[in-house]
Amino acid sequence: MHRFRLRVYYEDTDMAGIVYHANYLRYIERARSDWVRDIGIDQLAMKAEGVVFAVRRVEAEYLRPARFDDTLDVETTLIQMTPARMVMRQKVRRDDDLLFTADVTIACIGAGGKPTRLPAELRSMPITPAS
Repeated sequence: MHRFRLRVYYEDTDMAGIVYHANYLRYIERARSDWVRDIGIDQLAMKAEGVVFAVRRVEAEYLRPARFDDTLDVETTLIQMTPARMVMRQKVRRDDDLLFTADVTIACIGAGGKPTRLPAELRSMPITPAS
């Protein structure tokens, strides 16, 4: 599991003072990018070779609100993989409170938007069965 810490800024909140729903997608995107970087994948080098990651599907559940100045942790766990895509379970927590969960399917695409194989560094990653 990978952990990414962030703080909620005023600009992240709506008129009620809670995190605007779309910002959770930004938070989990940052966490995935950080995870990919931490395992040694250079996305700029991938792009130069014509290969990129694309979000194919997001199944999200909003459980509790986050508020201005909260410190949040985004947990990312790889739960499924095929040669050209992976599924990650991402959880956003404030201390012990689970605020948001999402299962995100990421596809690897090449020239012309066609599916291509995931980088070798990813294909060798351990998978944590979904629970």
